[in-house]
Amino acid sequence: MWITYGIIAVILIIAELVYFRIADKCNIIDKPNERSSHKSIVLRGGGIIYLLGVWLYAAFFGFELWPFLVGITLVAGISFVDDIHSLPDSVRLVFQFAAMALMFWCWGIVQWNMWWAILIALIVCVGITNAYIFMDGINGINGGYTLALLLPLAWMNESLSFAPQSLIIVAILADLVFCFFNFRPKGKAKCFAGDVGSVGAAFIVIFLLGKLILQTGDFTYIVFLAVYGVDSVLTICHRIMLHENLGEAHRKHAYQLMANELGMEHTLVSAIYTILQLAICAGLILIPDTSAWHWGYLIAVCLVLGVGYILFMRKYYHLHEEYLESLKK
Repeated sequence: MWITYGIIAVILIIAELVYFRIADKCNIIDKPNERSSHKSIVLRGGGIIYLLGVWLYAAFFGFELWPFLVGITLVAGISFVDDIHSLPDSVRLVFQFAAMALMFWCWGIVQWNMWWAILIALIVCVGITNAYIFMDGINGINGGYTLALLLPLAWMNESLSFAPQSLIIVAILADLVFCFFNFRPKGKAKCFAGDVGSVGAAFIVIFLLGKLILQTGDFTYIVFLAVYGVDSVLTICHRIMLHENLGEAHRKHAYQLMANELGMEHTLVSAIYTILQLAICAGLILIPDTSAWHWGYLIAVCLVLGVGYILFMRKYYHLHEEYLESLKK
């Protein structure tokens, strides 16, 4: 079995290197904009490795999860097209909802008498996917954060068997290959994930986390997304308070202030997010497995993260305002 994983790892590395040559020749690059935390042009779309990883999983272990495979191919494929030529938001959303519907089918929860619950779940899952895109702004953050989720999920799957362990291991291998080229100091990343990478990683994580929640009936496992969730939701609330257009690029996430206004190294900021989320996941796994403990833990984590976010913004947001003023001069 481990020989198979070794072969898959080698194929993933070669596939990523081949993609770099294609991206370089086809000018698939990421140019800095108002949202960017980088100044130089970098190859975009290296996160296609997540999609390739899922295809390799199917090739080596079977196609029993074919609705999931079709779903991630649809959503990652349209995201890759968007990375090359910008598409309207409406087009991307149609593909995202279609892909999530296929995921729900793979979960076995599509019941038309519960259409309203399915609709709410679709909106939430699409929201999580786009939060993953918004949070992908510095070197290593999505790769590290994804690893912080996949490792605990692999550990829990050993006893709960809520998903094929081979899928999780192949996803970890794909993530490690991407991190090797992306989890590097500012200005030294070989590639960025692009929307294809952010969406691909998010789709895998949502699929696995959803399987875990459905099997255990314990919604509190959503705490596995707490760090990204609190940052994304509170940043949106902040922008609404500022009467900003939510569709416009910005640099108001906490991690962006840390990397830009405070001048912290990208890898350090990414490591903070990764280690914090990994610790939160470990905490839920280690506390007593009762409903009261789990719900109390979820509420406590969200409160601590929320208060921490607010205090951080109150202390340092003025630096971002000064940056915006400097652009007007």
